[in-house]
Amino acid sequence: MKRRAFITLLGGAAAAWPLAARAQQGERVRRIGVLVYLDAGNAEGQARLAAFTRALSQLGWSEGRNLRIDTRWATAGDVQRHAAELVALAPDVLLAATGTATVAPLLQATRTIPIVFAIVIDPVGGGFVESMAQPGGNATGFTIYEYSMSGKWLELLKEIAPGVTRAAVLRDPAVASGTGQFGAVQIVAPALGVQVTPVDVRDPGEIERAVAAFARGSHGGLILTASPLGTVHRELIVSVAARHKLPSVFPSRYFVTTGGLISYGPDLIDQFRQAAGYVDRILKGEKPADLPVQAPTKYELVINLKTARALGLDVPPMLLARADKVIE
Repeated sequence: MKRRAFITLLGGAAAAWPLAARAQQGERVRRIGVLVYLDAGNAEGQARLAAFTRALSQLGWSEGRNLRIDTRWATAGDVQRHAAELVALAPDVLLAATGTATVAPLLQATRTIPIVFAIVIDPVGGGFVESMAQPGGNATGFTIYEYSMSGKWLELLKEIAPGVTRAAVLRDPAVASGTGQFGAVQIVAPALGVQVTPVDVRDPGEIERAVAAFARGSHGGLILTASPLGTVHRELIVSVAARHKLPSVFPSRYFVTTGGLISYGPDLIDQFRQAAGYVDRILKGEKPADLPVQAPTKYELVINLKTARALGLDVPPMLLARADKVIE
């Protein structure tokens, strides 16, 4: 090789070295903090986060390349501490992955880092946003339904178990949505000929005692409203309902896949796919204040026929025909 050609080649290679080094270093890594009000082994929580990360991947975000995700699995006793830990990491975006139980402590910890929330029932009533159309602050996300939809659960209870004249409504009284959902059920109860009784879900002992006392009467049924505590105690609630032979309606599919009778509510996994879309937009420069809070677009009715047979119920054919999923 001639000397001049060799020098030219060497110079070109030298110019390429910084580019190659930059390519090896990868893109700028963005950071997401995720707060989950469930234990780390919770299958539903894992499925939601898996859907979230898959959707991010489809949008061009990959852990280890241009993204880092820090997740904290919290309980009632340490959710505030975990929220503070995530904020201290200075992430680009925070995901409140379990409704009010996670968005409230994150907002207490920061009013500047963008927050995307999922499965929140009443973000305006909870003080998380100024309005659905214009959130106005550092948080936005996705609701699971309006209170009025809670009345649908009582309608379904009467449809699948026409003999029910009394219903225990399990709710979390510590949050506004617990009172709101119970109120919506109360409104439709007289027209359906059902007397409703509130039951608090603060701890397992309270649930066991209250449901056992309610079940001493006849023609009873049970409705579980949506709340983080309901999710935490879901296996207990499903087993208590089965033990006392109470036809029961639940707010989400995963209660029925673990033995509950019937559920009606939004596709929660889909909410996490949509949440990834909002996170993507924020990482690309948009602000939560300008992203409207969105309502669900997909609802699902799920029926467990095995549970229905154990309760001696014949599920009406019209109800079966409307179901999105039937568990044999």
